[in-house]
Amino acid sequence: MTDIVEYVRIKDPNEREFHQAVREFMESVSPVLEQNPEYRKAKIAERLIEPERVIMFRVPWIDDKGEIQVNRGFRIEMNSAIGPYKGGLRFHPSVNLGILKFLAFEQVFKNALTTLPMGGGKGGSDFDPKGKSDNEVMRFCQAFMAELFRHIGADTDIPAGDIGVGAREIGYLFGMYKKLRNEFTGVLTGKSLSWGGSLMRPEATGYGSVYFAAEMLGSQNQTLEGKVCLVSGSGNVAQFTAEKLIDLGAKVVTLSDSSGYIFDEAGIDREKLSFIKRLKNVRRGRISEYKEKYPESVYTPINPGSEFNPLWNHKADCAFPSATQNEINEKDAQNLVSNGVKVVCEGANMPTTLEGVHIFLNNNILYAPGKAANAGGVSVSGLEMTQNSMRLSWTHEEVDNRLRIIMKSIHKTCLDAAEQYGTPGNYVNGANIAGFLKVVNAMLDQGVV
Repeated sequence: MTDIVEYVRIKDPNEREFHQAVREFMESVSPVLEQNPEYRKAKIAERLIEPERVIMFRVPWIDDKGEIQVNRGFRIEMNSAIGPYKGGLRFHPSVNLGILKFLAFEQVFKNALTTLPMGGGKGGSDFDPKGKSDNEVMRFCQAFMAELFRHIGADTDIPAGDIGVGAREIGYLFGMYKKLRNEFTGVLTGKSLSWGGSLMRPEATGYGSVYFAAEMLGSQNQTLEGKVCLVSGSGNVAQFTAEKLIDLGAKVVTLSDSSGYIFDEAGIDREKLSFIKRLKNVRRGRISEYKEKYPESVYTPINPGSEFNPLWNHKADCAFPSATQNEINEKDAQNLVSNGVKVVCEGANMPTTLEGVHIFLNNNILYAPGKAANAGGVSVSGLEMTQNSMRLSWTHEEVDNRLRIIMKSIHKTCLDAAEQYGTPGNYVNGANIAGFLKVVNAMLDQGVV
């Protein structure tokens, strides 16, 4: 394990998130490599950490003032051993090669867990859609797709949305792809229902993480009924995590954005959640406005340089980090444990630092890593691909039922793999090992390519 982690650090010295992802993964799968010398001989680990293809390009576009702007675009096609590349596009100023490589690496094993035939990829740009007009977003998306279209396709690479890429952006991207290729095909997922989208896609990641948490609690003969839950974020994942928690009788007391968070001790009910959806999805406002609407709540600004995030320092039973990577550090993890949290289920990608993960595992927290817990989003993207290929649409109930079955299967797969390799109940090891075995066995079957 040490050799691989050091190799990555030397070869890609500035890609900290990628180093973290590789280290966390190698900690789990080292016993598998030790017990299977054929994997070491085939240099499987060395092949896994190298993307099959990295595409980087400039994206020039014209803003509403007539001025030329230039952004950088990326697509990381990480691994296609079990299917075409699949993974989201992220538009955010923080996007760089290291972050996208970490996301693509995680995506490979997340997709492998879904039971669907999908490889792993990720992409995006350092473009920030916040504060841009619809016309500016459209022009950027069209310029972005003018290069990306050469590298994607329904049987090659199927991007989706991620942070900063919602239904609006997917629409503009798809329109440009269709114009350039002169074909109507399921090359993007997260599309609107009237032109190839799937019911349940917006809800899928949030709902899926709650279904996974319910499975974890079910293994301990418990339910989410009456549980007090901390949820971070206020975007798509957080909104539908909160919605499904409310459906199952839990009490959600927090939501956040990059400026701060709200704490509502009475609980965020359906009416309050509807206000948040209008605030974030329609008006694109800030979470601080919740305090103005519901003065009994408390709004707390978040200082990015702070030693800990106060959102994670409340008494609760469950935590659902659903904002972004590394939002829970070692101090936050300790605060969660000290405040009685027994379940941590990740809706975001790698929201917990490695030190925080160790605290959860050492304190016997029911901890579900993102590659297992938030796989519901890409699972329904896979179901959207299936519907596109069949030229039909499934009902809400059918898609939701398939999502439940997939999350239940992922939960069992993680437990079985953890048990098989001597760490029963460790969902981190279980998720990593199960995903690893599926991908590497396919790679061995296909030779050195």
